[in-house]
Amino acid sequence: MQQTWYQECVALFKALSDETRLRIVEMLCREEMCGCHILKAFQITQPTLSYHMKILTDCSLLLARREGTLVQYRVNPEKISMIQEFCRELSSVCRTPHDIERSSL
Repeated sequence: MQQTWYQECVALFKALSDETRLRIVEMLCREEMCGCHILKAFQITQPTLSYHMKILTDCSLLLARREGTLVQYRVNPEKISMIQEFCRELSSVCRTPHDIERSSL
């Protein structure tokens, strides 16, 4: 895997390292939503939501499109696939405690 791939993964995992952002992504995996509907689901201010959305869109985890005065957000399926691929790769090379115990016998 190339260095840039790892750098993209780092950016994605950093973006997901906050509970609010993780919950936003989970919501948007279900359906596209406007920022106003996302805001209603959380006990945060609009500037705080904007901060989180910027982090999620800067790493391209979320895609945004303007619809009149509203901004509609959805997850970027390519980035979700990238996260899944990384996790699959990691699980294929990681040894479980059961594997470690068996190899020491």
